[in-house]
Amino acid sequence: MRWKETDYAGWGRVLSAHGRMARPEKLAALKAALAEAPAPAIGNRRSYNDAPLNSGGAVIDMTRLDRILSFDAQEGLLEAEAGIEIGEVARLFAPRGWLPTVMPGTGRATLGGCIAQDVHGKSHHQDGSFGQHVESVTLLQGERRVSASPTRNKGLFRATMGGLGQTGVILSAKIRLTPCPGTMVRVTESRAENWDEFIALLDRSTAPYVVGWIDATARGAALGRGILEEGELSPTLEPWPKGARRVPLDAPSFALASPVVKLFNAAYYKRVPAEGRIRERPIADFFFPLDKIHDWNRLYGKRGFYQFQCVVPPGEVEALRAIMARIAESALASPLAVLKRMGPGRAGHMSFPMEGYTLALDFPARRGAEALIRALQQMALEAGGRLYLAKDALADGETIRAMYPEHGEWAAICERADPARALETDLTRRLGLRSTT
Repeated sequence: MRWKETDYAGWGRVLSAHGRMARPEKLAALKAALAEAPAPAIGNRRSYNDAPLNSGGAVIDMTRLDRILSFDAQEGLLEAEAGIEIGEVARLFAPRGWLPTVMPGTGRATLGGCIAQDVHGKSHHQDGSFGQHVESVTLLQGERRVSASPTRNKGLFRATMGGLGQTGVILSAKIRLTPCPGTMVRVTESRAENWDEFIALLDRSTAPYVVGWIDATARGAALGRGILEEGELSPTLEPWPKGARRVPLDAPSFALASPVVKLFNAAYYKRVPAEGRIRERPIADFFFPLDKIHDWNRLYGKRGFYQFQCVVPPGEVEALRAIMARIAESALASPLAVLKRMGPGRAGHMSFPMEGYTLALDFPARRGAEALIRALQQMALEAGGRLYLAKDALADGETIRAMYPEHGEWAAICERADPARALETDLTRRLGLRSTT
């Protein structure tokens, strides 16, 4: 098997690794690579942190193992290899009347990645997490292929959903799609003038897809102002959008300076009329807005950025308001800040979702960012919330174990599946996740 010595990073680019990487195109090549160097599998590295990194070791890039294996057009059951992108599934099947039930904020996430992080989307309050729509998964554990489902090898299945790739190399999965009448989304946009109004809009919404942009620079009476988008699939059929712009180089540090972000946020807030508006948008534009710009992470400059994402229980709205106020006072946030309501759905021991409210936002890697994020993590912990392991780059193992009470059971299953710990990554080592104590 051909190996390449390379430097690579997570999407935030703050954390990076150097080591060997193989990109097999067929199962035989994958097995040959793993026989030479047992290693964790990675996808497009859309996790923002060290989840797809293995410093000094080897990794298997699964993105060429991206074939569709079968499709039941009556039931909407799709079986595909782990390397296929979820946006490609949407592109291929939306015109045929089907769409992935749960889609993250980027279509570049692979099927295997969506399972490994048990991703959530704009419909979590209604549809739960990605793993809840997985019918079965096929893993490679050493030389042995193992199949797991909610009814067969149940413990292994649950440990694999949101399991960070620690139960075996995900080869393929069968997922249940949802009916889709067209290729467009009817979107209702509403402005919220402050935190209380934003939360009220979220709580009142009955739309199948809901997401909010929040102005992380607004303070005082305007704290928490933003725009709520409520979407429903439309029967309109339009051609799938083509192409995307590319960020050709790393942006200078002043590009996301506080005055620039404040001006941008003020203009972005006003783009929606005070009375709101309704418009139709392509599926890709609504679900994967940042995919319109290739390499948009370069806008944060050479030093990269951190993303902080937490979820807190429904009764901790005031704690989340305090987190928002702390962020606004810091003047460190970027324009990318999202607030959503979540339901109780989760598929695995280490799955992020819980019923409540989730806040996600980016911080350029500059002075003060790390200290602020650590303070926000503590506030989330004290509120009974948790951090998203696809985003966190700074937490310690004690904090994560306190947030994920089923960690011990998950770790025990991983030890049985991978006793040599060949699948460990920089993330699992940093947090000591494979330890059962």
